[in-house]
Amino acid sequence: MHAHSLSTRLRRSLLCIGLAGAGIAPAFAQDGGERAELLAQIGQLRDQQAQIARMQRDTEAALHALEARLGLAVPPPPPASVAPAPPVDAPAASASASTPAPARLKVGGDFRVRGQFDNSDRDGRDRSSGQVRGRLGATFAVNDRVTVGARLATGDSNDPNSTDVQLSNWLDDLEVSLDQAYLQLAFGELTVFGGKMPQPFVRTELVWDGDVNPQGLAATWRHALGNGGAVRANGLFFVVDEQAGGADSTMLGAQLGYDSPALGQWRFDASAAYYDYTLGSMAGADAGDWRSNLLNPDGTYLSGFRLADLIVGASYTGLGERWPLRIVGDYVRNTAARTDGDTGYGLDLAVGKASDVGDLRFSYGHAVAGVDAVLAAFSQDNIGIGTNYRMHALGVDYVPWPKTTLSAVWYRYRPDAAAYAGSHDPGDWLNRFRVSLMVGF
Repeated sequence: MHAHSLSTRLRRSLLCIGLAGAGIAPAFAQDGGERAELLAQIGQLRDQQAQIARMQRDTEAALHALEARLGLAVPPPPPASVAPAPPVDAPAASASASTPAPARLKVGGDFRVRGQFDNSDRDGRDRSSGQVRGRLGATFAVNDRVTVGARLATGDSNDPNSTDVQLSNWLDDLEVSLDQAYLQLAFGELTVFGGKMPQPFVRTELVWDGDVNPQGLAATWRHALGNGGAVRANGLFFVVDEQAGGADSTMLGAQLGYDSPALGQWRFDASAAYYDYTLGSMAGADAGDWRSNLLNPDGTYLSGFRLADLIVGASYTGLGERWPLRIVGDYVRNTAARTDGDTGYGLDLAVGKASDVGDLRFSYGHAVAGVDAVLAAFSQDNIGIGTNYRMHALGVDYVPWPKTTLSAVWYRYRPDAAAYAGSHDPGDWLNRFRVSLMVGF
């Protein structure tokens, strides 16, 4: 066939396909053989378009499911210790400097109102209270390598493990502070953070409260394996308290992890970490930081803190799409403790999800922490005892409307070792009930 004929047929084919997509039947395509050929091409393109649409829906569903598992832009995790959130609350997509600025800006946040009731058998009076929490964060991709992130949050700026505000004080205005401000550098599988950043470690609240955002320099690395699994490593130099004229308080932490491929309907993951604190300065600390750790008469910590932490998790999808099962175990030992209260452990179970309207999720957690097993300044603050506790947590989450979660949780806890109970009755079980409504955006 001549080149001119080929060119003519190609132009006719393209024009025919374009007009057919717009619902117009071109007059010159009415010849029987040629018309059939062009209609066949149109059918093939429409089939390809439908296949691409199906792939896009499947991809979006898979991403949604992964986001629900990891806690990204979805309602919060179960109240007990859970698997980690990713390093960044609102990760920015890679963008070149030529991408329009609005497309490089990602904004998100949440707002929660909560009612709380505390009681015990004989350890103190009953108490009813209310709290609110608001967070607004943003990331901006300067280019395909550099991202800037920041977040505003309510709460006491001197309390690193809580962003809740107690409704009290004769209508005093709420305090808001910048609890994240960081640079993020992307180098393929390696991401580097500097500033006051989102938590880089896989964690449970046994060691790291969900509101703690460390400051310093961190790096995360993840390498996907050909079988669907992955290996990963995280590191952090944590500036706890820097003094111009004296010793500093810092922490060096490292974590190695492995995520298995799908093994039937199961997936497994493991993370091993070591956190080495050098606590040379207590100048910036207050009672809310040392909490229930043991102190020397001069106000310094009795124990050192070198924490070996092992987290093992399993996920199961055999109960159906609406009822994913997640089990997480955490064991920590403070190798520098100067007391027998040097270990802690947690075991948590969650079934269901809380991402789509009508979803339900049930959770149960059990945790025990020795008096110096963890550094109480940065561990969980869900109950009235920072360390030396034995706790059960039972929770339920329900999604009544899009991006809205109604949650209820019951904590039942008491001091673990009578020798370190302090002002608490070591035999008295305490109860804390919480009901909250949270919206995300």
